[in-house]
Amino acid sequence: MQRLLPLLLFCFVCASAARAQTAAATPQAVHTWKTIDGRSFQATLLKIREPLIELRLPDGKAVTFPIARLSPEDQTFLKNSAAPATPATPATAAASTPQPKATPPATPPPASPSTTATRLPPEKRTWPPLVEVDSRAIEVKPISETGEGGKYLYRSQAFEFTSEDKLAGSVMKEIARTFEATRALVEALPWCIEPKPPAGQALYQAKFYVSRESYIAAGGPSNSGGVYMTKDHVFRIPFPSLGLEMRGKTWFKNTDFKNDTLVHEITHQMMNDYLPFLPTWVIEGTAEYTEMIPYNAGRFITASHERGLKEYIKEAAKRGMTPAKVGSVVAHMNMTTPQWHERADTGAPEQFQLYFTSCLLVYYFSHLDGDGKGTRFFKYIDKIREGREAWAAFFQNPLVKMHPDGSFNFPGNLPLPTQKRGDQYGLEQLPILLDGRTPEQMQQAVIDGYKKIGVRW
Repeated sequence: MQRLLPLLLFCFVCASAARAQTAAATPQAVHTWKTIDGRSFQATLLKIREPLIELRLPDGKAVTFPIARLSPEDQTFLKNSAAPATPATPATAAASTPQPKATPPATPPPASPSTTATRLPPEKRTWPPLVEVDSRAIEVKPISETGEGGKYLYRSQAFEFTSEDKLAGSVMKEIARTFEATRALVEALPWCIEPKPPAGQALYQAKFYVSRESYIAAGGPSNSGGVYMTKDHVFRIPFPSLGLEMRGKTWFKNTDFKNDTLVHEITHQMMNDYLPFLPTWVIEGTAEYTEMIPYNAGRFITASHERGLKEYIKEAAKRGMTPAKVGSVVAHMNMTTPQWHERADTGAPEQFQLYFTSCLLVYYFSHLDGDGKGTRFFKYIDKIREGREAWAAFFQNPLVKMHPDGSFNFPGNLPLPTQKRGDQYGLEQLPILLDGRTPEQMQQAVIDGYKKIGVRW
């Protein structure tokens, strides 16, 4: 399975999908809300739409907020605020006009408090020993199997899958299990990413293509096994990369099936909101990290991360890459996105070294640095979150007009966020990770850290 070009990985899935039925909220006065991490804000409750609520801020702006992020007191407050759901009034169509069949509405994925890492202070966060996907998440619903327009539509808890051919229920369930388990993993890690579909969308989108030819015709790069495309925010992947082959008239999993590329790319999808602010080594390193965690049938054995790392290093050695061949770690950390692509474009060996070094660094900062708990890395990701939130608030301003190509217009008197929107912002926060260490000291710290687990650098 081919590794995707880094330039094509920084995308996110989103698609037009009907909202779930909403519950009306009893009209409320302005309420002071408190989040689970102690922050307060004022807003008026408009609607309760599990797992979200719709609020109106004092400036009149309507926003959505995850119920799971509210304090226990406010979650109790909500239970007393909900009125019975009011059935939607069907639109009346002219008798002479045939109406198309309605597609059942997509249901937003419920919150997973059992696996979601609570946003505790970095020093108090812990790593989950096991992340297992909820069985309800992989209950795949065939929405349309008529093949109308060459499309077959399926849904799991958080994803909508569009396929060029009909898939057996067992096959679709296995695919959905990898997608949903990866979502649960990223949600549970103490990086506290808190993945969610983009505002206004119910489900993440993925499209499957019968052949590499049809995949490439749909815009997939010829040298990739799957890709996110920024122009439409859809994850595209051909059947061969899903490990499917035709036997008779049915698609089955073949014996060469591997889910590593899927896990890598779904991790990018879950971290979409952070990607514009991160250096490429963090983007690729976090995806390589999740990919190397031991996985089996919907379970990520996160407590065995060291075993997964050593297997990862062992496989890299078969390609001629070892930690000893890694150069300056600080130079790698300071690499800009253009510099990354310039090196990656020189060929597969150089590209693999970039991924390999990035994974080793993310693992080091997550498990071997300082207190061994990942505290500096958590602080770094939290700082990236500040940039993400500042720009999210900017784009929610009705005066800001977004365009399909990602560009935007805004009045000249409207100030931009102080945080840069680009990898430069993430590069500027690297002192959090270095914590006063010189390049030489940082290099030695990494070497010493890996020595503790028996890995020669």
